[in-house]
Amino acid sequence: MTMPMNINPNYITNDSGEKMSVILSMKEFENILEDIEDLVIVAERKDEQSTSHQDFIEELKIDAII
Repeated sequence: MTMPMNINPNYITNDSGEKMSVILSMKEFENILEDIEDLVIVAERKDEQSTSHQDFIEELKIDAII
């Protein structure tokens, strides 16, 4: 995930000066989409069981012995 976000938006305004649209570079846009995809994956996996770092290390040691 790209943090912090360094985006440089350019705005399209109406005759009253109200912001109506935004223009981003392709790289900025792609980074935002990638960040959104990462957040979706995290949200989908939030209820999955997790393993502590210590348990993971112990599991690796056992697998290395076998």
